[in-house]
Amino acid sequence: MKRHNRPGWRHLAQWVFVLCGLAASVAWADTLKPFATDGCSSFPDGTPWQQTLWLDCCVKHDIAYWIGGTKEDRVAADETLEQCVAAVGEPAIAKLMLAGVRAGGTPYFPTTYRWGYGWSYPRGYGALSRDDAEQVNARRLVVPMLNGAGVKAIPALHKLLGSYDLLAPAER
Repeated sequence: MKRHNRPGWRHLAQWVFVLCGLAASVAWADTLKPFATDGCSSFPDGTPWQQTLWLDCCVKHDIAYWIGGTKEDRVAADETLEQCVAAVGEPAIAKLMLAGVRAGGTPYFPTTYRWGYGWSYPRGYGALSRDDAEQVNARRLVVPMLNGAGVKAIPALHKLLGSYDLLAPAER
């Protein structure tokens, strides 16, 4: 019996399977995971004498990286980290950390500390939608440091929520 070189049901079924998988991954990519931090990732959280000296700077930076956003947002988050670490008295460490996050924080590597790590990989760069901002707002409400006056200390979070009018009056 001679076979024909035309797509049949099997070929069609393969394409349907692929398209369903892509659709599922796109839907999955739009769900924000709860905030988690590992401090300064692959870098010490402080000096041997003050072991958490710049840890607060790293956690705030992690919040911005968890949220993600545009390339400009990432540059601003990285510069805020540098300024924060310099402000605790370590300008040389601040420059070193800036170089590290600029090189290793790209959204294109599937790491736990990449830009936009709160979203499923791959996310890339891009402005966050109102739905994204609402997910961030819902997730941040269960993290005490991300509420009230604390939100003002995290420029990326304050900017995002403010742009969609999701801040409480005391947070504005």
